[in-house]
Amino acid sequence: MDWQEHITIDPDVLVGKPIIKGTRLSVDFILGLLAQGWSESEILRNYPGITSANIRACLAYASETLRLEKIYPLASA
Repeated sequence: MDWQEHITIDPDVLVGKPIIKGTRLSVDFILGLLAQGWSESEILRNYPGITSANIRACLAYASETLRLEKIYPLASA
């Protein structure tokens, strides 16, 4: 899945949070709904401006972001 077809970052919309293109729904908002137990069909019913592909793109964006994240331990004093 190419999440870049569905997700955009614009500093003028939601302070630059990644959002679903054409909406003001942030990736973290959609992920939060899924984490709370909302089903895909519940999300689509409550937010008719998005698609199943948009929801999968949110998951793909989060997956890639976490995969690219690097954590470095602090040196002990």
